[in-house]
Amino acid sequence: MVNADIEIETLDEFDRVAARGSLSGYRVQSVNLLERTFALLAADTSAAVFLGCAMEPDASAKVRADGALVFPPVPDLPFNPYRGLLYTPGELFAGLPDGYESTPDALVYAWFQETKSDGDVYSSMLRSLHDDAVSDALDEHLGGAPVVGVMGGHALSRGGAAYGGAAALGRTLARSGLTVATGGGPGAMEAANLGAYLAAAPDGALAEALEMLAKAPSFTPSVSEWAGAAFAVRERWPDGGDSVGIPTWFYGHEPPNAFAGHVAKYFANATREDGLLARCTAGVVFLPGAAGTVQEVFDNTTANYYASRGEPTPMVLVDRAHWTEHLPVWPLLRALAGGRAMESRIALVDSVDEVPAALASMN
Repeated sequence: MVNADIEIETLDEFDRVAARGSLSGYRVQSVNLLERTFALLAADTSAAVFLGCAMEPDASAKVRADGALVFPPVPDLPFNPYRGLLYTPGELFAGLPDGYESTPDALVYAWFQETKSDGDVYSSMLRSLHDDAVSDALDEHLGGAPVVGVMGGHALSRGGAAYGGAAALGRTLARSGLTVATGGGPGAMEAANLGAYLAAAPDGALAEALEMLAKAPSFTPSVSEWAGAAFAVRERWPDGGDSVGIPTWFYGHEPPNAFAGHVAKYFANATREDGLLARCTAGVVFLPGAAGTVQEVFDNTTANYYASRGEPTPMVLVDRAHWTEHLPVWPLLRALAGGRAMESRIALVDSVDEVPAALASMN
């Protein structure tokens, strides 16, 4: 069995495997087994691993006697370090009507703020377990799909032309069959996820959604109002398309956006940045941004610089003036690319309208 075949992440999967009489060698990840005592007592659980699975004492004693490893649920945590699936916006923003401060996303950030510098190896271990579980869930979710990343500044306000352009780009990329992945935050990232969310809706839906969102242009001063406007759009078009957001609690003062269908949220920003770019197999689009976006440009450039066998990821930088005058990274990129495989895999365009053609020419 390959790794994905031995992981059990839902109760339905557990029931199907347990019905065969053996759970030997399986990894059961964050499944509530309190009502599956008989199945656990009846099945062979030798060499199985149970990660954060609630079970009755009799069942726990039996599987341990079989030789299974049991990692019990961790009490009093605002997150599940063994989670088997990606987050959803509804999960992260649960309880939003009572104020953002009461949501799971905000509570996890508060826990992180309290523990990130306390030197407690237990806290850091829990964060590492969580992030590894999220990476595993992300790979399973993507499943080899062609992924295009859209990077850009978090400060881009709803209601502006640049925000609308980023949303239109996300819609176009999703309609072409690509999975859109962003940093999962506000601004340009939210816009791209919004476009992907509305990819299957009539063309006029995007303009209407942009008008609704413009009433809460930024997550400051109120994350609750900002997120509430997004959920109003989701309620207006409840069957939105999927995309991925990959944010981090390291920058937890920036909330995740509500338009990514699945959210891989991390504690470690370095793990998040590297993982986001590494999974963008169909290319990365860089919209205008500041320090964070520039970091992503050069993180991706470093991987491309050392890429072997002609496999650099296509890179498209949008807004010629921004990347040649305001933040003139383009000349350095060209100098690094000179004579290397990545030279034909970078492009500078004037507007988002040119992005699809630029990506197509490099794929």
